[in-house]
Amino acid sequence: MRDRVISYTFFFLGLILFGFGNAMAVKVKCLGLHPWEVLNVALFQKFGLTIGTWSIFLGLLLVCVTWFVKCEYINIGTFGNALLVGPFMDLFLWLDFLPDASHTYIDYLLLACAIVIAGIAGGLYVAGGIGAGPRDGFMLAISDRTKLSISRARIVVELVVLVIGYFLGGPVFVATFFFSLIQSPIFQVMLKFFRRLRSSLTQEQAEVKV
Repeated sequence: MRDRVISYTFFFLGLILFGFGNAMAVKVKCLGLHPWEVLNVALFQKFGLTIGTWSIFLGLLLVCVTWFVKCEYINIGTFGNALLVGPFMDLFLWLDFLPDASHTYIDYLLLACAIVIAGIAGGLYVAGGIGAGPRDGFMLAISDRTKLSISRARIVVELVVLVIGYFLGGPVFVATFFFSLIQSPIFQVMLKFFRRLRSSLTQEQAEVKV
């Protein structure tokens, strides 16, 4: 029971933190955003609703596509990610306590913090073991179907998303091309850290039972 509580705690805290990091990045979107957020913001600017709502729509669309391509990558964590990250981001934007873009060097510091936070959040929720997000599941399915490596599948998918977002008027700038380069290594390090932490917490519980 405690193992499950720890897993879901990691998962939900990671999603909340991910929404916070995305909200912080959106505040300084003039510097550029991650390709998926470029598309979410572009759809928001073009058609209304909220950025988080478009995140949900796209997430559920990817879940549907992945289901038909390779359904083994769909689980409860996939739906949780698709349905919760967007609303958490909207909540933090609605609370309006994050600083707006100042068009100074401070914006770069805020964006750097946002990227680090999102990297930590990704490692935290994946370490929970509840399941990958809809975008990750989609890229894994594409990798399996096309025989491309996971990294190449990610590059291809994100380039397509970026082009669509750009032509819809999304915020593409220099930081857009550094998101994955910076965020991915942070994610890898934090994933290992949180997996060890989760393992140690569950091991302590097992020892107590003995």
